[in-house]
Order: sequence, then C-alpha cells, then structure tokens
Amino acid sequence: MTTELQEIAITEEKPLLPGQLDPTKEAEIAARILLDHGQEHSIETPYGLVHVTIHGSPKTRRPAIVTYHDVGLNHKSCFGPLFRFEDMQEITKNFVVCHIDAPGQEEGAAAFPVGYQYPSMDQLAEMVPCILQYFNFRSIIGVGVGAGAYVLSRYTLTFPDSVEGLVLINVDVSAKGWMDWAAEKLTTLTSSLTEKILGHLFSQDELYAGTELVQTYKENISQAPNLYNIELFWKSYNSRRDLNIDRGSTLKSPVMLVVGDQAPYEDAVVECNSKMDPTQTSFLKMADSGGLPQLTQPSKLTEAFKYFVQGMGYMPSACMTRLSRSRTASLSSSYSIDGTRSRSRTLSQGSDPDQTAATLPQTMEVSC
Repeated sequence: MTTELQEIAITEEKPLLPGQLDPTKEAEIAARILLDHGQEHSIETPYGLVHVTIHGSPKTRRPAIVTYHDVGLNHKSCFGPLFRFEDMQEITKNFVVCHIDAPGQEEGAAAFPVGYQYPSMDQLAEMVPCILQYFNFRSIIGVGVGAGAYVLSRYTLTFPDSVEGLVLINVDVSAKGWMDWAAEKLTTLTSSLTEKILGHLFSQDELYAGTELVQTYKENISQAPNLYNIELFWKSYNSRRDLNIDRGSTLKSPVMLVVGDQAPYEDAVVECNSKMDPTQTSFLKMADSGGLPQLTQPSKLTEAFKYFVQGMGYMPSACMTRLSRSRTASLSSSYSIDGTRSRSRTLSQGSDPDQTAATLPQTMEVSC
C-alpha cells in the first residue's frame, strides 16, 4: 500500500497592521472622496480655458444643474455649504451638478500676466455652450449668484431652449449708471479692492458687526494668490451691459429670484422682478440672511429650490419640511406694470403653497 503525498499550496495571510484599512473599504473611501471633491476638467473655449467641476453622472431626460459664482468667490466658497447641506442631497442625487469657475477664479489658480485681456460678461456667457457641449448636456437648471446670475441670464437670453429653469440670487440685470460710476470712482480712492468686494457681497449690518463669515471671506480675498484675477473679474462685472429685460422681452423659462432682506442688491432684484413675466417668476426675499443667503440660510433655500424643481415636473415625491407645515397665507396688494390694481400672494414662513399655486396670476413673492 502506497501513500501518495499531495502538494498543497498554503497562502500566507498577513494580518492588517493597526490602523490599516481593508483594501475593499479603502477603495470605497477613495471613491467617496472623489465624489465629494468632484471630477475636475479644464475646457477650452474661444476665450481661454475654464475650470469646471462635475458631481454625479448625467441622468436620463433630466437637466444638469449648472452653477456660476459671484465675484470674490469660487464654486467652493460660493456654493459649498448649500450643496453639502443634508437636505440638498435629495436633489443632488437626482441631477448631475456642474460647477463653473470663471476664468482664473478657481482655487489655486495662477495669476494672469499683467495686461491680460479678461473676457467681458457677454464673452463669459458665450463660454457656457462650450461647457455644455463638452459634457453633452442638452438642457440645464442654472443657479447663479451676483455676477454669475448675470452670466446665466445673458446665456439664457441667447439660448432659451436649453434652459429649463433659473435660480438667480442677487441678480442685477442693469448696467451701471453714471451715479454708480461716480460712486465707484470715489470708493476707489478710499477703499481697497477687498473692501469694495465685501461691500458687494455682504449687507451693511454684516460688515458693521464683523461677523465670522465676513472675517473669513475678507481673509480669503485679501490673501488670495490670484487677487489680480479677482480684480479683472470685478472690472468686467462693473462694465456689464444692460440686459434690456422687460415684460415683452424677458427670460422664457421659470425663474426664482432670491435676495436677502437688506442685502446690497435688494433694490436691484426687486426692480428685476418688476420686469419679469409674472406667470413664470417666483420671488423669494429671505429675512435674516444677509448678502449671501445660500451660505447663511441653506435650509430655507434648499426647500424653496425643491418646490421650484417640482414645479418643473421633477421629484414629485420630494420630502418637504418647513414650508409645508403651515396652513396660513397672507395676501398683499401690488400694482402691475400697466398700473392696474392686482393681487399678488405672499407666502409667509408658514404658508401652504399647494393651496395657492394654481391661483397665482401675478409674481409669487415668498417671504421667509
């Protein structure tokens, strides 16, 4: 009787060292980090390279959410707190998000050479189609703040069929008048670039109080290695042309105008609201939100954005919390463009939009 010996290969299992992650979990964490930071792209346009960050993947038959930031900010400092907000995740999981940084404004951007010809506001708007074509986005929901709101408005006037909706925060669709130019010249003699931009971003109350948010952004702007680029963007914005919006020639898509109570551009947004198609426009004036409501009141703005998206036929089952609890609505009088007396409905912090949306002939004004 013979005994056959079989050779058995034994694989040595090395125990994980303290603090060492399992390779599978490590890959999952790496993927999550990549998702949080987004996928960055540099896209060639007729007016130079533009930095774009993508979060998520395109959804079939759904528009992309495209953001454009204000002067003195980039997509992270302008929209980071809003898009990281917990309730906002219900929206972002249903749409791909595309953050556009104006040329030279992205984090870590090198300073342009002295004498660089920065794109005009019209040219910045002309760069947007190159971005949409690069990612094969057929339609968008635009979210812009200040200068970014102007750029997306200009783009929408030129390419109305590609825009399903706009959220415009602190938008000023008018060119600077002579009084504005005189004030700008005067402040140039007495104020630094950082101080002028802070006055553009924040309310006087915030500046006087020296809030933590103001101090943080003051430091970010004053110490930015690309401060020269910021100055070029600032000059371009102050040289903007009038968009010539009125009831007969206005933005064709649904629009939500947003401004903080006592914000620097409160009057400009109110004037813009008076020029818009009242059947397509909602006006959200946010109390206690300062100049940048997307940073100070992300909860209120997220919920308003959910209603806005639902009005376009998306996310019908989205969870609502604050606004949907209320059962009271207050009516206020307003005058239409032709001077006739009309009724416009103002939803208070506790109004029920479901009971009022179908009966709004005029612009909806939501105060919260």
